[in-house]
Amino acid sequence: MFGRAAAANKKVLVARFDRAALQGFVQTPGGLQADALELLTPEGTLIQVPYSEIKAVCFVRDFENSPIWKPHRSFAARPKSPGLWIQLRFRDGDTLEGLISNNLLQVEPAGYSVIPPDPTFQNQRVFVPKEALESVQVLGVIGSPLRRRAKEGAAKDKDKDNQLKMFD
Repeated sequence: MFGRAAAANKKVLVARFDRAALQGFVQTPGGLQADALELLTPEGTLIQVPYSEIKAVCFVRDFENSPIWKPHRSFAARPKSPGLWIQLRFRDGDTLEGLISNNLLQVEPAGYSVIPPDPTFQNQRVFVPKEALESVQVLGVIGSPLRRRAKEGAAKDKDKDNQLKMFD
Protein backbone atom coordinates (compact mmCIF):
# COMPACT_ATOMS: atom_id res chain seq x y z
CA MET A 1 0.00 0.00 0.00
CA PHE A 2 2.86 2.40 0.78
CA GLY A 3 4.37 1.85 -2.69
CA ARG A 4 1.04 2.59 -4.35
CA ALA A 5 0.70 5.92 -2.48
CA ALA A 6 4.27 6.94 -3.36
CA ALA A 7 3.66 6.19 -7.04
CA ALA A 8 0.68 8.57 -7.01
CA ASN A 9 2.84 11.53 -5.99
CA LYS A 10 4.03 13.32 -9.14
CA LYS A 11 6.85 15.86 -9.31
CA VAL A 12 5.66 19.27 -10.48
CA LEU A 13 6.99 22.74 -11.13
CA VAL A 14 4.28 25.38 -10.76
CA ALA A 15 4.66 28.48 -12.93
CA ARG A 16 2.83 31.43 -11.41
CA PHE A 17 1.92 34.80 -12.93
CA ASP A 18 3.21 37.28 -10.37
CA ARG A 19 5.35 35.18 -8.08
CA ALA A 20 8.30 32.82 -8.11
CA ALA A 21 7.77 29.29 -9.36
CA LEU A 22 7.11 26.52 -6.84
CA GLN A 23 8.25 22.93 -6.85
CA GLY A 24 6.79 19.97 -5.05
CA PHE A 25 4.57 16.95 -5.36
CA VAL A 26 0.93 16.60 -6.39
CA GLN A 27 -1.00 13.53 -5.45
CA THR A 28 -2.90 12.22 -8.43
CA PRO A 29 -5.77 12.13 -8.95
CA GLY A 30 -6.73 14.12 -5.81
CA GLY A 31 -4.27 17.03 -5.98
CA LEU A 32 -6.07 18.96 -8.71
CA GLN A 33 -9.09 20.20 -6.80
CA ALA A 34 -12.00 22.37 -7.94
CA ASP A 35 -10.45 25.74 -7.07
CA ALA A 36 -6.84 25.11 -5.99
CA LEU A 37 -3.81 22.90 -6.36
CA GLU A 38 -2.80 20.90 -3.30
CA LEU A 39 1.02 20.94 -3.32
CA LEU A 40 3.38 19.09 -0.98
CA THR A 41 6.64 21.06 -0.88
CA PRO A 42 10.02 19.27 -0.73
CA GLU A 43 10.22 20.48 2.90
CA GLY A 44 7.03 18.58 3.73
CA THR A 45 4.55 21.47 3.95
CA LEU A 46 1.14 20.99 2.36
CA ILE A 47 -0.09 24.21 0.72
CA GLN A 48 -3.13 25.20 -1.34
CA VAL A 49 -2.26 27.31 -4.39
CA PRO A 50 -5.33 29.02 -5.92
CA TYR A 51 -5.75 28.50 -9.67
CA SER A 52 -6.02 32.28 -10.09
CA GLU A 53 -2.26 32.52 -9.27
CA ILE A 54 -1.18 29.57 -11.42
CA LYS A 55 -0.06 29.87 -15.03
CA ALA A 56 0.76 26.18 -15.51
CA VAL A 57 1.52 23.02 -13.54
CA CYS A 58 4.34 21.19 -15.29
CA PHE A 59 4.64 17.48 -14.49
CA VAL A 60 8.39 16.93 -14.69
CA ARG A 61 10.93 14.12 -14.67
CA ASP A 62 13.04 15.76 -11.94
CA PHE A 63 13.68 19.06 -10.19
CA GLU A 64 16.73 20.07 -12.25
CA ASN A 65 17.51 23.75 -12.52
CA SER A 66 16.18 23.79 -16.07
CA PRO A 67 13.65 26.36 -17.25
CA ILE A 68 9.98 25.54 -16.80
CA TRP A 69 9.15 26.97 -20.21
CA LYS A 70 11.02 25.88 -23.29
CA PRO A 71 11.63 28.67 -25.84
CA HIS A 72 9.68 26.80 -28.55
CA ARG A 73 6.26 25.98 -27.20
CA SER A 74 4.68 25.04 -30.51
CA PHE A 75 4.86 22.06 -32.82
CA ALA A 76 7.36 22.34 -35.69
CA ALA A 77 5.05 20.18 -37.84
CA ARG A 78 1.61 18.61 -37.55
CA PRO A 79 1.61 16.25 -34.53
CA LYS A 80 1.45 12.50 -35.19
CA SER A 81 -0.32 11.36 -31.98
CA PRO A 82 -4.13 11.25 -32.02
CA GLY A 83 -6.08 13.98 -30.24
CA LEU A 84 -7.08 17.61 -30.48
CA TRP A 85 -4.19 19.91 -31.38
CA ILE A 86 -4.86 23.11 -29.44
CA GLN A 87 -3.29 26.47 -28.80
CA LEU A 88 -3.67 27.97 -25.34
CA ARG A 89 -3.37 31.75 -25.02
CA PHE A 90 -2.57 32.88 -21.48
CA ARG A 91 -3.79 36.06 -19.77
CA ASP A 92 -0.29 37.54 -20.16
CA GLY A 93 -0.21 36.93 -23.95
CA ASP A 94 2.03 33.82 -23.87
CA THR A 95 0.97 30.80 -25.91
CA LEU A 96 1.43 27.05 -25.64
CA GLU A 97 0.45 24.38 -28.13
CA GLY A 98 -0.33 20.85 -27.10
CA LEU A 99 -2.49 17.79 -27.55
CA ILE A 100 -5.53 16.89 -25.48
CA SER A 101 -7.76 13.85 -25.69
CA ASN A 102 -10.35 13.84 -28.45
CA ASN A 103 -12.80 12.53 -25.83
CA LEU A 104 -14.30 15.66 -24.31
CA LEU A 105 -15.60 13.66 -21.33
CA GLN A 106 -11.95 13.48 -20.20
CA VAL A 107 -11.53 17.27 -20.07
CA GLU A 108 -11.13 18.27 -16.44
CA PRO A 109 -13.53 20.93 -15.11
CA ALA A 110 -10.75 23.11 -13.66
CA GLY A 111 -8.49 23.15 -16.72
CA TYR A 112 -6.71 21.31 -19.51
CA SER A 113 -4.18 18.51 -19.22
CA VAL A 114 -1.96 18.95 -22.26
CA ILE A 115 0.79 16.86 -23.82
CA PRO A 116 3.42 19.48 -24.76
CA PRO A 117 5.10 19.66 -28.20
CA ASP A 118 8.25 17.95 -26.90
CA PRO A 119 7.39 15.51 -24.08
CA THR A 120 11.02 14.28 -24.10
CA PHE A 121 11.93 17.67 -22.61
CA GLN A 122 11.61 18.27 -18.87
CA ASN A 123 7.80 18.72 -19.05
CA GLN A 124 6.02 15.42 -19.65
CA ARG A 125 2.54 16.88 -19.25
CA VAL A 126 1.21 20.36 -18.44
CA PHE A 127 -1.98 21.19 -16.57
CA VAL A 128 -3.30 24.68 -17.35
CA PRO A 129 -6.12 26.08 -15.19
CA LYS A 130 -8.98 27.68 -17.14
CA GLU A 131 -8.52 30.84 -15.02
CA ALA A 132 -5.03 31.28 -16.55
CA LEU A 133 -6.36 31.45 -20.09
CA GLU A 134 -7.64 34.14 -22.39
CA SER A 135 -8.58 31.67 -25.15
CA VAL A 136 -8.31 28.07 -26.38
CA GLN A 137 -8.25 27.37 -30.10
CA VAL A 138 -8.44 23.98 -31.82
CA LEU A 139 -5.79 23.91 -34.56
CA GLY A 140 -6.57 20.42 -35.83
CA VAL A 141 -8.06 17.02 -35.17
CA ILE A 142 -5.38 14.36 -35.41
CA GLY A 143 -6.46 10.79 -36.13
CA SER A 144 -10.11 11.65 -36.77
CA PRO A 145 -12.37 8.60 -37.24
CA LEU A 146 -14.29 10.65 -39.84
CA ARG A 147 -11.25 10.81 -42.12
CA ARG A 148 -10.78 7.02 -41.86
CA ARG A 149 -14.43 6.44 -42.79
CA ALA A 150 -14.11 8.71 -45.81
CA LYS A 151 -11.03 6.78 -47.02
CA GLU A 152 -12.80 3.45 -46.49
CA GLY A 153 -15.81 4.73 -48.45
CA ALA A 154 -13.55 5.88 -51.32
CA ALA A 155 -11.85 2.46 -51.39
CA LYS A 156 -15.27 0.71 -51.61
CA ASP A 157 -16.34 2.98 -54.46
CA LYS A 158 -13.10 2.18 -56.30
CA ASP A 159 -13.72 -1.57 -55.84
CA LYS A 160 -17.23 -1.17 -57.27
CA ASP A 161 -15.84 0.63 -60.33
CA ASN A 162 -13.32 -2.18 -60.90
CA GLN A 163 -16.03 -4.83 -60.61
CA LEU A 164 -18.28 -3.05 -63.10
CA LYS A 165 -15.43 -2.83 -65.64
CA MET A 166 -14.78 -6.57 -65.36
CA PHE A 167 -18.31 -7.43 -66.52
CA ASP A 168 -18.55 -4.90 -69.36
